Amino acid sequence: MTVSPSNGSMNRMTHATTDPSESLAAALGRVPSGLYVLTARNGDDETGMLASWVQQCSFDPPQVSVAVNNQRYVLDWLQDGAVFVLNVVPEGGKALVAHFGKGFSSGEPAFEGLEVTRERGIPPVLLAAHAYLVCHVANRLTVGDHTLIVGRVTAGAVLHDSKPTVHVRKNGLKY
Repeated sequence: MTVSPSNGSMNRMTHATTDPSESLAAALGRVPSGLYVLTARNGDDETGMLASWVQQCSFDPPQVSVAVNNQRYVLDWLQDGAVFVLNVVPEGGKALVAHFGKGFSSGEPAFEGLEVTRERGIPPVLLAAHAYLVCHVANRLTVGDHTLIVGRVTAGAVLHDSKPTVHVRKNGLKY
């Protein structure tokens, strides 16, 4: 890539494709993220969903942001003060990715066949997770086709001496 000395603009790089939207999709997909299973509870109902757009966003108080697709029913559960758990998928955690990657309908048992721990007032913690964070919804912001949920982290622990999964997509414009 070169910078033009006359106006500071970048010259177009040579790409295998000439379609600018494909180039953008490929570049955006290279933004690395982790993989997480967000668990939530609403009354007696509980569910889990795969999340990849998660980022720590504050030290004091400790907070994280999670992007949730606006079409997900769990978004209705994640109102101010609601508790959710972010379970960090470990490197090699393909079974968790396969289990939660398919998605669950409301009322469908999301934790069948998995080892979890349940404590009063806290959604399930996956025992196969690398680590977990207990969060309380502190803020919400709709951003396009997703809503950012900001969670104040109130508890957490590392469960296994492993590494978290690092996820890179081929296309940053779709899952």
